[in-house]
Amino acid sequence: MNKRILTLNKLELGKSATIISLLSRDDARRRMLDLGMIKGATIKAIQKSPGGDPTAYFVCGTLIALRSEDAEKCIVETVQPLQT
Repeated sequence: MNKRILTLNKLELGKSATIISLLSRDDARRRMLDLGMIKGATIKAIQKSPGGDPTAYFVCGTLIALRSEDAEKCIVETVQPLQT
């Protein structure tokens, strides 16, 4: 399998990834942790708003919306099947 590390705002709709780390600090970091965005959690990009921002994500049994500027502070790892 081919692993790919990227920021959450780059995760394609319908794809899932594992959260590796958060780059945000202080209140913003606490908010993300409170939303269930903890290391090792699986997160899936569900839908973009009509204007393109924010994006809805499914994490820890909850649907949340994050602006792109917040999502880019979350580092995730996707796992994609090998190309044959």
